Amino acid sequence: MLKRSLLGLVGMVAVAAALATGISSSDAQQPSTGPAPLSAADSAGLKGPRQPIFFRHDIHAGELQMQCQYCHYSVAVSSEPGIPSMQTCMGCHALVAGRDPANQAEIQKLKDAWAAGTPVEWVRIHNVARHVHFPHMRHIKALGDNACATCHGNVARMPQVYQVNNVNNMGFCINCHLERNVTRDCSACHF
Repeated sequence: MLKRSLLGLVGMVAVAAALATGISSSDAQQPSTGPAPLSAADSAGLKGPRQPIFFRHDIHAGELQMQCQYCHYSVAVSSEPGIPSMQTCMGCHALVAGRDPANQAEIQKLKDAWAAGTPVEWVRIHNVARHVHFPHMRHIKALGDNACATCHGNVARMPQVYQVNNVNNMGFCINCHLERNVTRDCSACHF
């Protein structure tokens, strides 16, 4: 697990360095082969709640192929996936400003919040009932690389994350356990 985390970190440093040094002002004017530029105003027409900063999962997880666990680093060892800290974001965005003005404006919001010491108040998208305990680390271990997409859908293709599956419905969980022939004992989730 530590080896995977270190490899992810090395990969992200390489991505950040390549983006920081490989994008000149003339390159910034060239058409992008990645996801289409969208502004925060464009996010109102997308599925899912608008966030205070228009964070593009389709760029980070999709185009740049960042692993979920790079940002949501506690998911493999904790019951909660954890919202990435601003320090995690600034680890790259202290150097990387984005390729188009729409992304640059959103990154500037992050930098301004960082400088002011003000946390970003993200809108929660996925929520299980308070009486349910969903240990993420067990599911990551059992489901491997597809663990996140099983419940959250393919966020690598989502400009703005939205709820794909009704994770607050016990039927969704039971069907998943039936498909995989794992326990359906009530005490597995209700403790």
